[in-house]
Amino acid sequence: MPTDAEAVTLQLLDAWNARDLSRYVGMLTEDVEWYDPAMPQPPARGRAAVQAFSEAVLRAFPDFTYEVLGPLCVSADGNWCAVHWRITASHTAPLTPPGYAPTGRTMRQEGIDLLQFRGNQVARILTCFDAIAAAEQVMGVTLRAAPGSLRERLLVFGQRLVAAWARRRTRR
Repeated sequence: MPTDAEAVTLQLLDAWNARDLSRYVGMLTEDVEWYDPAMPQPPARGRAAVQAFSEAVLRAFPDFTYEVLGPLCVSADGNWCAVHWRITASHTAPLTPPGYAPTGRTMRQEGIDLLQFRGNQVARILTCFDAIAAAEQVMGVTLRAAPGSLRERLLVFGQRLVAAWARRRTRR
């Protein structure tokens, strides 16, 4: 038999996948905070901010699907739930903000959401995933330099220049 946290989590994810944002946002506390590396300026604070971010994501990725992998993990006190997930989404419309043009590329990403509950509502969401891998899939470019490549050596050289500059500034 699912705990309250499990039931609320599954209902929340069902509302997301059904694109029922009024039900989704209604399951959150008024002062909800959502930390997500894909947000322009995390966290989204309050229901209106969460709704705006959710609408932007679903506009840019209309086939966004959130799939639960493995069991939900609920803390002993029932105040936290960890969800291992996989999302699949095609970038078919502009992502605003910041204004990324659609690429038509499909992204597949795994991550973890950590939900904190206050009663039967979600008060905090911490989303963790490899944002660089997601960006590479959507943009179609490799952002990480291959070990030993000229690109890596140039990045290291540039980082060393910035580090030297930063050290000089802190000595003043």
